[in-house]
Amino acid sequence: MRLPGADLFGPRIGMDSDFSPVEYRSDYDFGFAFNDSNFSDRVLKIEIVADLPDAKSVGDGCSSITEWARNRKRRREDIMKDKAVEVVGQNKDEQVLNFNIPDTENNVAYENQDVEAVVMTEGSPTDAQLDFNQRGDAAGPSSDSSWSMDCSTILRVKCIYISSAILAAKSLFFHKLFLNGIKESEQRDVTVQIHASEEEALLDLLNFMYSNTLSATRATALLDVLLAADKFKVASCMRYCSRLLRSIPMTCESALLYLDLPSSILMAEAVQPLTDAAKQFLAVKYKEISKFQEEVLKLPLAGIEAVLSSDDLQAASEDTLYDLVLKWARTHYPKLEERKEVLAKRLVLLIRFPYMTCRKLKKVLNCNEFHPELASKVVLEALFFKAETSHRQRAIAADEPNAVNRRFVERAYKYRPVKVVELELPHQQCVVYLDLKREECAQLFPTGRVYSQAFHLGGQGFFLSAHCNMDQQGTYHCFGLFLGMQEKGSVSFAVDYEFAARSKQTEEYVSKYKGNYTFTGGKAVGYRNLFGVHWQAFIEDDSNNFINGILHLRAELTIRQ
Repeated sequence: MRLPGADLFGPRIGMDSDFSPVEYRSDYDFGFAFNDSNFSDRVLKIEIVADLPDAKSVGDGCSSITEWARNRKRRREDIMKDKAVEVVGQNKDEQVLNFNIPDTENNVAYENQDVEAVVMTEGSPTDAQLDFNQRGDAAGPSSDSSWSMDCSTILRVKCIYISSAILAAKSLFFHKLFLNGIKESEQRDVTVQIHASEEEALLDLLNFMYSNTLSATRATALLDVLLAADKFKVASCMRYCSRLLRSIPMTCESALLYLDLPSSILMAEAVQPLTDAAKQFLAVKYKEISKFQEEVLKLPLAGIEAVLSSDDLQAASEDTLYDLVLKWARTHYPKLEERKEVLAKRLVLLIRFPYMTCRKLKKVLNCNEFHPELASKVVLEALFFKAETSHRQRAIAADEPNAVNRRFVERAYKYRPVKVVELELPHQQCVVYLDLKREECAQLFPTGRVYSQAFHLGGQGFFLSAHCNMDQQGTYHCFGLFLGMQEKGSVSFAVDYEFAARSKQTEEYVSKYKGNYTFTGGKAVGYRNLFGVHWQAFIEDDSNNFINGILHLRAELTIRQ
């Protein structure tokens, strides 16, 4: 049966970003009929039993979301130990059924880690029993006599007048219960058994199914209702709770909690915006990851995944993120086989190997924490990507189909990736290609600079740095390019170098400056005004220096005997 204006199992309400509690209530409001015998055809008996040890309800002192999560985790562990209890019976006239109803909307079976809803319908113990565990419809009689009896002490019983039509329209659980087509679905009295800590949430949920409103406002209370809505399969309430939770200022603790909700909730599309918001919060909080390295190393798996999924992560280079991932894995998974497993199945997808240096990629091949086949695969993929032209690399990144595995998308690295070609004969030589976006160059004004990743020649590390600086006379700003050597001991040697840039007119590299310099550690040399124009002429929209918004730079370094 479907009510006029009621949406069976809570269908979506347009775009979630446009949702508001007021709009949500505007479709219909049957609050006047809640617990009113004049508008009801059944009685719901709620048997309230004592909580398991250490379990607390929201009203019993869970003042923070951290404490709520701690208590819930303890209760979940105790429930898993006591999971053998499946059927509850008090006398010969009462039958108790444990329902585990599959999610028909997503064709995915729910696997809630909390206790499932226990339902009792009046009837004879010899009557046909229901089994929704396998296919969600009525099964034949059961001859299993090994089911355990629940000896929990009933603290109190609440009787509520309900409309089976309203509950069946909003809840897949009650829909299966009332419309299964066998005798139990015709019984007037239906009994559910819950723990004391769940009472307030269940009553709020029942009221929601009539009025689309909740009395809960605190995050801890909303989470209790969310879990109850998941247990009784009320998708519209799950969406409503998700929306309200997103309106509450998020903290690191709450974000991690939302990512650690039971798997059935995480699978539910209704709560996806909440988990997405949690991931975004963590990504923004730890955007400058070098400042929070110790905190990041303490994050659980879901937290580190959220951080590493971000394109805007400001890291020195992908090399440093790779080292951080290994350090995190060694901390949280001290056993090698477990570490290999989590790296292969979860974390390897978040490392952007194509933007690692070739030196670091060699270390990946020799790392015993990666399966050899996996290491070879990611390194070969990275090297093939590096061999592509810059235009082709950008096209590959734009076509990346998987929003989670964005391995070809460049992050906001402190040290810009470069492409390096090394030659040994007739001289030790390397050719380095550095591409900068117009936006990156614009951000350099008036005194900024950007550095490249390190590259090596003659066993020494070098880098390029692009500057916005004053010209030689100090009269106007201009674009400068410099070559530096990393500080390593007192080694020094002479290097011939040449800077070149592509022009929009010919799309070929044109030499801009040549020089020779005897480098020692920590020294740099270059040209203040590479293009011979003031900054405005260099950066303007019709500038010949940018091709499709990209500045293409090249540096050739040669060591002569």
